[in-house]
Amino acid sequence: MLAPCRTLIAALTLFVTAAMATAQTSENPPPTKPSKARQTVVTATRLMEDPFDVPYSIDVIGEESLRRRSYRTTPQALRDIPGVMVQETAHGHGSPYIRGFTSFRTLFLVDGIRLNNSVFRPGPNQYWNTVDPSSLDRFEIVKGPSSVLHGSDAIGGTVHAITRSPDTWAATVGFAYGGHSSVRYATAEDSLQGRGEMSLGHTWDDGAKTGILIGGSARSFGDLEGGRSVGNQPDTGYDETDFDIKVQHGLDADTRVVFLHQRVAQNDVPRTHRTVNGIRWQGLASGSDLQRDFDQDRRLTYLQLHRENIGSLVDTVRASVSWHRQQEVRDRIRSNTNRELQGFDVGTLGAWVQLASDTPAGRLTYGAEFYRDYVSSFLRRLQDPQPGDGIQGPVADDATYDLLGVYVQDSIEVMDNLALTLGARFQWAAADAGSVRHPVTSTRTSLHDDWTALVGSARLRYVLVPGEVHLFGGVSQGFRAPNLSDLSRFDSARSNELEIPSPGLDPEHYISYEIGGKVETERLAAQSSIFYTDIRDQILRFPTGGTSAGGETIVTKANVGDGYVAGIEVGASVRILDDTTVFGNATLIDGRITNFESTASTLQETYPTRLMPFSAQLGARWEDSRGRFWAESVVVWAKKADRLSFSDQRDTTRIPAGGTPGYAVWHARCGWNLSEQTSVQVLLENITNADYRVHGSGLNRPGRNLIFGISARL
Repeated sequence: MLAPCRTLIAALTLFVTAAMATAQTSENPPPTKPSKARQTVVTATRLMEDPFDVPYSIDVIGEESLRRRSYRTTPQALRDIPGVMVQETAHGHGSPYIRGFTSFRTLFLVDGIRLNNSVFRPGPNQYWNTVDPSSLDRFEIVKGPSSVLHGSDAIGGTVHAITRSPDTWAATVGFAYGGHSSVRYATAEDSLQGRGEMSLGHTWDDGAKTGILIGGSARSFGDLEGGRSVGNQPDTGYDETDFDIKVQHGLDADTRVVFLHQRVAQNDVPRTHRTVNGIRWQGLASGSDLQRDFDQDRRLTYLQLHRENIGSLVDTVRASVSWHRQQEVRDRIRSNTNRELQGFDVGTLGAWVQLASDTPAGRLTYGAEFYRDYVSSFLRRLQDPQPGDGIQGPVADDATYDLLGVYVQDSIEVMDNLALTLGARFQWAAADAGSVRHPVTSTRTSLHDDWTALVGSARLRYVLVPGEVHLFGGVSQGFRAPNLSDLSRFDSARSNELEIPSPGLDPEHYISYEIGGKVETERLAAQSSIFYTDIRDQILRFPTGGTSAGGETIVTKANVGDGYVAGIEVGASVRILDDTTVFGNATLIDGRITNFESTASTLQETYPTRLMPFSAQLGARWEDSRGRFWAESVVVWAKKADRLSFSDQRDTTRIPAGGTPGYAVWHARCGWNLSEQTSVQVLLENITNADYRVHGSGLNRPGRNLIFGISARL
């Protein structure tokens, strides 16, 4: 499986080698004192703010952290954040659970544009894995409901991926260029990845500046090697190619026009646990399919305007128009060797405008956004076609789905040490599907429905010690309208389940309460929070009592889920010596929700699906005073995940009977800055070669895994 990518990766390696050969040695002087500099964030309040001042639980994963820890995928980059559990159904799939929620109950943005669309299903999905982490400058993670500013789906949290920009603005009038490349190799993953990019820039006589970044990545993964007893996990590898181009033109210091196009293509990603190759670790059952592979093709194109410091009634304007296309094909061979192809094509037209104004009543942020999905889907059985196959694929065919939102937020300095942020949003959603398969008659039906909601939030920030200790808290409402997957899915669900359409659903509603604190001194940085999220009318699956022709349990959906998720998150780092830092975090989450255990049962209280077990990390990091060398060691610990929902108990190919075993895993990492242009990373993960999996995953995490990375700039 490595062969298709070797040529490109070899070229990238040559580029790195050339960069190293021309690089100059860097002698960075030791810092005179610890730095408290932080980059601004935009996701929590849609304003450029210091994350320390934001009245939310927020984490930032910057470019340096992405490079040092050499994360394999975008979901994996979130695994070290308190309150986040990254489930992987397959090696090419990854879905973070944020404060107990995943999939369409968490929102993913790319440069402010929704990755979420109306075909996202309720369980863990693969779509976050279609964002190339090596093309990103940073992630911003805001935990808790953000429906006021970001609309439907922003319940557990909002993750914002900020793409890399050209860094070749010429200091004087004229032309400038640069480049960057990286290679990553990992033993237990049998993987080789590489990225190369080129930046060009020009500064004009009138001060205008133009920059272009062109980048590409290639990734090839062989079969994943598990721990000491599991060993090789067959049929888990896949290939991926990525391309992106970004053009940024600065009309002046305060006005930018940005164009971006990116494409990610994944080939033959196996969902191994549903096949005969699924491992039987801890008594798990394997699936019956001979093959279940997915192809993904995602393309995003946008044009944006960013203008600041206008100095009139409207101080800031940001606007965007985008076209986002996602295509998926599933190639399945059943146990009787019958083959079927199914998939969908979703094109999303998006447009939004955001404005900000300074007024006597505070700093106003307001705007509107609109997204329309155009959805087509298909199912083709190559042998033994059945009535209704041509009506739809996994979701309705010939469908559209609309989201329209209008919002306003006011940030008010009530006193010198107290700030209040109030917000409200009106949301409208509508589904229109012309081709839906009736679950009983297999005839063509249609559905038309729409929903509205008004949600609000109130957040406080109290400055206890200026610049060092802040307290925050608030109440935030969340809202999620039923999407096309909720209403029309006719497809496999969990192990041995077939989901049928469920028209007539109502929206889900949430209210989250949170209090927390942030500390940042010369030697201590910490953030902690306590949260409680009230759940009303959550849409949940449950058995109908019927069985499909293929022997699968038929499940449907209804607004039966009432309950809560609550938790405590703590994270801190302490500089115990000028060159040594101790860091760690811990998460405790609990919850209950109502659902039907079986068709004949009444509503009963159960656990939310895949509830994150108590988890913690503890580590130490050492950095050379000249900035040339760093090393860290960390232990990751998770308790046994034995608080199982009704559906968890039926998921016998992913969750062992009684729950997913706990684990303790030890990692060591180090890196050298060989020059200002070149750095090397060496990581040894899972040093003890433990067998373990993250709760709900379809495969075990890598065993002892040596990762080597090198990156260089021109």
